[in-house]
Amino acid sequence: MADEKSAEERAISEGVERLRGALGVQRSGLGYILAISITDTDPARAAMLANAVADAYVVNKLDARLEGAKRASGWLSDRLVELREQLKQAEEAVAQFRIDNGLVRAGSSVTLTEQQLSELNGELLKARQDAEAKRTRVQFLEKALQSRSRQNLPNIFQSGAMVSLQARLTDISAREADLLARYSGRHPAVVNLQAEKRDVERAMAAEAQRQVDTIKTEYALAQSREVSTERALKEATGQTGADDRTAVRLRELERTATVNKTLFEEFLQKAKVTDNSATFEVRDARVLFAAKMPWMASYPNRNRILGMALILGFAIGVAGAFGMERLNNGFMTPREVEDRLRLPVLGSISRMGEGERTIDGTLLSLPYYQLKKPLSRFSEAIRTLRTGIQMTDVDRPPRVIQVTSTRPGEGKTTIALSLAVSAAQAGQRVLIIDADLRHPSTSKFFAREKDAGLVNVLTGDAELRDVLSFDEGTRVFVIPAGAKTQNPPDLLGSEKMKALLAALRKNFEYIIVDTPPMGPVVDPKVVSLLCDKTVYVVHWGTTAREIVEASIQQFPNSRQVAGIVLNMVNENRAQKYGRDG
Repeated sequence: MADEKSAEERAISEGVERLRGALGVQRSGLGYILAISITDTDPARAAMLANAVADAYVVNKLDARLEGAKRASGWLSDRLVELREQLKQAEEAVAQFRIDNGLVRAGSSVTLTEQQLSELNGELLKARQDAEAKRTRVQFLEKALQSRSRQNLPNIFQSGAMVSLQARLTDISAREADLLARYSGRHPAVVNLQAEKRDVERAMAAEAQRQVDTIKTEYALAQSREVSTERALKEATGQTGADDRTAVRLRELERTATVNKTLFEEFLQKAKVTDNSATFEVRDARVLFAAKMPWMASYPNRNRILGMALILGFAIGVAGAFGMERLNNGFMTPREVEDRLRLPVLGSISRMGEGERTIDGTLLSLPYYQLKKPLSRFSEAIRTLRTGIQMTDVDRPPRVIQVTSTRPGEGKTTIALSLAVSAAQAGQRVLIIDADLRHPSTSKFFAREKDAGLVNVLTGDAELRDVLSFDEGTRVFVIPAGAKTQNPPDLLGSEKMKALLAALRKNFEYIIVDTPPMGPVVDPKVVSLLCDKTVYVVHWGTTAREIVEASIQQFPNSRQVAGIVLNMVNENRAQKYGRDG
């Protein structure tokens, strides 16, 4: 008998486990609808089991709710009796305390002395904050005076006299710098200005000391106000000891009564709700649709798998295309340049490997390569570029050409040298100026990086005839960068630079100015104001479009840029995008 019962229990347990493995419950949509499914090889049995599980869930839910409501109702009824008694005792204690202490009114328990104390505390806090603020300011101003840094005094002491003195000091400093640029420090005019400057600095120090003395006086008054307020507070504190103890005890009793009352009302409300739940059968779950025998297999769902595969494949394709587009963030076609920058493409220079530039076993640089191969594709591209530059202004062809780029490594120096060599081959008198005073690549090309050059002429350390030289190999005149300098923008934008270019225009038909890239420094913007046109070199497919656009927008004159040169174009990849884009 025991064996039969054990076998029956094992069979029931195995059946329950199989049912649990076949059962599936999912939430349908955003509501409180549950979809129950049974996976079985017999469609009729699957539908029957699904309906049985749904009915069992509804009945069990209802029974559990009713049983819980009955238990809660009984417990709340017992608890209400206790709370009612506690509330009664708390209210009686408050009433008795008021009678014993002569507090008949049920209004505010705060005495007049407490109100005075509150006001005194507020005044004391304000007095302490005011005194601390003035003390901090006095210390800060004294340190500022001790630091002997006069140029920051107007920013610290905001007064009309101090601002006027600073303006006068700035004017004197400007005149002093102008005189020092022309005369030595011993010149009478310089000496007089320096004396006047010292007088102004002394006046600024006196004005600052006067304001510090004023603030110290205010600090002393704030300290006095703090002391008097603190004394009044101490006097009032001794008079309120008895009132404080009475008020504290009364507030404690009132809080106890209030808490008991709130707790009693909440339990009373919950008891009413629980009684209603135990009395009425409230169905919070019901069967919406009974399960029916399926007419086709639900697993595996071939249509769903196929649809998901199509969607996933489409998403991967779109992501791949987007990724390729993001990777190729540079300019690929002339049309992209014209649409984005609103500038023409003056030329496209193809990338040339070492094998193409090797002639008779010698690896040639591109400027010398076009001398050896004047009919090569590269030479023709440079001639096309030179013609495009001339056509940007037919009535007044540009003669002083600035060459720059966005960042280093884009080949702007190679383009500048190739333009100069091409113009010299055409019989023009050509000059190339190395205005890249930080990284003089042109000077290195002609092995003149250690010679005197442009910087020496602009600083007055050398004459033009001493730095100007003629290169026999390229038939180009050269002015190297020259000595190192700490302020290239000031030199390149000076009146001496402007006068130098004006003088060179008279002797040369074509002047190329090689300047640093636009991204790191401000030199190209300064030089652009002195040149006729600017040729902007862009590394094909590499330099980001956004950076190129932002750099070109920095030019003071939007018409200054003659056009774009796409350099180091990969012909094999460029064919995929089309030559015209």
